[in-house]
Amino acid sequence: MLSSDRLPQSWGRYPRVKRGQVIPIFWRDEFPDLGAFEQPILPYGYGRSYGDSCLNEDGVYLDMTHLNRFIAFDEQVGLLRCEAGVSLAEILKLIVPRGWFLPVSPGTKFISVGGAIANDVHGKNHHKAGTFGCHVTQFELLRSDGTRLICTPNKNWELFRATIGGLGLTGIILWAEFRLKPISGPFITMENIRYSSLAEFMDLAAESEQDFEYTVAWVDCLARGSQLGRGFFSRGNNEHSEPYTFKQMPRRLPLAVPFDLPSFALNTLTVKAFNTAIYYVHTKKREQKIVSYEPFFYPLDSIYNWNRVYGKRGFFQYQSVVPFADGYEVMKEMLERISRSGQGSFLVVLKTFGDVPSPGMLSFPRPGVTLALDFANNGPKTLQLLEELDMVVRQSGGVVYPAKDARMSAESFQTYYPQWQRFAQYIDPKFSSSFWRRVTAPTRLSAQTWYVDADATIVD
Repeated sequence: MLSSDRLPQSWGRYPRVKRGQVIPIFWRDEFPDLGAFEQPILPYGYGRSYGDSCLNEDGVYLDMTHLNRFIAFDEQVGLLRCEAGVSLAEILKLIVPRGWFLPVSPGTKFISVGGAIANDVHGKNHHKAGTFGCHVTQFELLRSDGTRLICTPNKNWELFRATIGGLGLTGIILWAEFRLKPISGPFITMENIRYSSLAEFMDLAAESEQDFEYTVAWVDCLARGSQLGRGFFSRGNNEHSEPYTFKQMPRRLPLAVPFDLPSFALNTLTVKAFNTAIYYVHTKKREQKIVSYEPFFYPLDSIYNWNRVYGKRGFFQYQSVVPFADGYEVMKEMLERISRSGQGSFLVVLKTFGDVPSPGMLSFPRPGVTLALDFANNGPKTLQLLEELDMVVRQSGGVVYPAKDARMSAESFQTYYPQWQRFAQYIDPKFSSSFWRRVTAPTRLSAQTWYVDADATIVD
């Protein structure tokens, strides 16, 4: 939770922005007069957005984490209604013992329901279930003029579509209702397959989509030549036969990164050594096992403050999706550029999106191959690499994920999302964000223009 004296920041810790006003919201029916603020307004949850879509430099932040109450839960049909500040972690505590699970989950459970909708998050089962927004049945939206609107696929449907994936710009989601997924227990039957090339990944992804609900791959992004794109492929389904009681659920000791690691800790040699070790730790070509949902969906949530691994300069998360038609060639080119740069990461995810349409106007997922990875913030050379990747994605007809971005140019964003002007009609006139002001700027700024060393940034 935020206090009025703590600066909001993104999970990537870049960019650092000047302090804004933080206003905690405690009750759905008690709001300040939003129309009276001179500065732009932005809702803020748990700060797990990687880029600046959750930042509002010199503006007003509405701390939504106190709106954390459950409103209704129909256990017979799996329909949950709760306030927008409820975290996915709290929802899981309630629903898993009762035989339900989130219909779609990102890689962390420490985000709010409002954030899941605003970023239209996706997970390992996109090819089966689509995005989180696909399962939202209704929500209440508060506009700055005091208007409260119930938005559904049939009522105020344009605002419904604009708010899903709308990055918090259309108003304040007060509460939301969404459908859950029935499960027989908290376990996943998973299979890990070590594969040796990008071509092998493409074959595994294609053969797994029919029979497995969850699919994802880790990639050694510094591998080259015939081993380019090597990694291990994980696929799984909810386990239906394993008897359990919740006392049997494994309890993992929490880990933590207590301080910012020095910038030299992550370099080409250390990342290459780590990636090689991870690749060969799977001594068997194929391995099957039954695991709890926690390590399967949220492996990094057990490490507090893992973002400190990248040092006080922070890091860039980069996720793009490119069409299937040229997916292999485009991914090959992107991985080759990353490998040559020596700026790869040990957190690299490769998977495919299915053809389940997202309801949001600005939603990111679409059919294709998606690559997500972290880059330590090494200044202009990192930004130059990301600009090169943007060029490859643009030429392929792909897009970059706004919710994870901290540096793409206005030109790139407006090329990726030509519908942005239509979306802009539904933005609340009092709402804005650092991201939105950057990507709708009238002139294009180079990658180097955006770089500010965190050591030199004044935040007070």
